[in-house]
Amino acid sequence: MAKKKPDADATDNRPPARLSSPGSVQQPSAEERYADQLTFLRAVDAAPRPPGWLLSPERVVDFLCGTRGEAIRAPASAELPADAPKSMVLEPKFVGSRALVERCVVTLAGERGLLLVGQPGTAKSMLGELLAAAISGSSALAVQGTAGASEDHIRYGWNYAMLLERGPRPEALVPSPVLTAMRTGRLVRIEEITRCLPEVQDALISVLSERRMMIPELDGKDGSVFAAPGFNVIATANLRDRGVSEMSAALKRRLNFETVPPIADARQEINLVQTRARAVLKESGTTADVDARLLDILVTTFRDLREGRTEEGWTVERPASVMSTAEAVTVAAAITRQGAFFAAHKDPVSLLPGYLLGVVLKDNQEDRERLLAYWDGPIRRRGEGDALWKRMYDLRKVLEEIDGN
Repeated sequence: MAKKKPDADATDNRPPARLSSPGSVQQPSAEERYADQLTFLRAVDAAPRPPGWLLSPERVVDFLCGTRGEAIRAPASAELPADAPKSMVLEPKFVGSRALVERCVVTLAGERGLLLVGQPGTAKSMLGELLAAAISGSSALAVQGTAGASEDHIRYGWNYAMLLERGPRPEALVPSPVLTAMRTGRLVRIEEITRCLPEVQDALISVLSERRMMIPELDGKDGSVFAAPGFNVIATANLRDRGVSEMSAALKRRLNFETVPPIADARQEINLVQTRARAVLKESGTTADVDARLLDILVTTFRDLREGRTEEGWTVERPASVMSTAEAVTVAAAITRQGAFFAAHKDPVSLLPGYLLGVVLKDNQEDRERLLAYWDGPIRRRGEGDALWKRMYDLRKVLEEIDGN
């Protein structure tokens, strides 16, 4: 008698994944990560709200920028869950100018869309996600701009099997995130808008000016969708990518531009890299903490190479790669994870040169020489009076040993 083949499930002892359960995704959305805070703020927020908004403008800014150590207290009339706190101090989630966030909120409450511009890695996408979570309760409505994006991503498509069988009708329509946001009165995010072709970008012009989307294939009231209160657009664009698909003057006139700069204060950037790297490690199940010495030297190096000048006033030749805060978070988490996986790597600083070279060589192989020049300049000078920087300088050979081809 032939043996019965075991079930595929019988040979795998892992429990089936439950995508809806807490901790079952690598990176939860902002509205899931901060659900308790958003629930609390909605219950205690008595200030006037723009139509369609879940929070008042002031509370949106508090959610993003924090309450500066002051507690928000729930009034006696607030309807909170039984186990909810009666007061809450909010930590900053976006490290940047409070005035910038206030201008973004004012724009979204008005008749223009919001365009966040800046260098890669300056948290433009995170800012847009947090704004959407606070204002609309969801950051899920998003379009990723690419050269392959079509007008369907901005307007709508069709279920072609139903279309061929029954003709154009509302149930055969496949709405885009933009159309869904218009119908439900929520914010929609469009990432990397300048990577879309000009004709795709311009599909937004009538949406932003008339707050209406025409559907010529449908008759009567189904042939046009008017935006519900609360609808608006948050777009992002990298300054380095402006030449990919230049925006038309007509579209620019319908967007308020806000530049998101790199973090100006070194200590703030170190704290942010530490916080985000810890979160990334926790999400991946790594319990090791980020080494404080590594953070100082990593962020200082990134800032020097990004700005082309050190705090001491020494000139640095900048590499072509973007030395962003987001990249620093990735490197800090990767080095800490490597130390946790491999017991032989007890000195996290010894791993830094290899990771730095990987970051710098992304765009231009000649940047190896620029990195070596940085080692022979600022790092050597700092090493004359600081043992940690001397340790870094002694690791110069790593840059020469790793083949960049």
